[in-house]
Amino acid sequence: MLETGKQFPDFSLPNQDGKTVKLGDFAGKWLVVYFYPKDDTPGCTI
Repeated sequence: MLETGKQFPDFSLPNQDGKTVKLGDFAGKWLVVYFYPKDDTPGCTI
């Protein structure tokens, strides 16, 4: 679990076009990272 004020870990994921993007690609820019619960779990509001 991430703690408030701690540095976000580096990661890479494919975007909507299949191109791999890294967190570092956004250095110096504003970025919102949003996580949502897996479908059909207690954390999902369905």
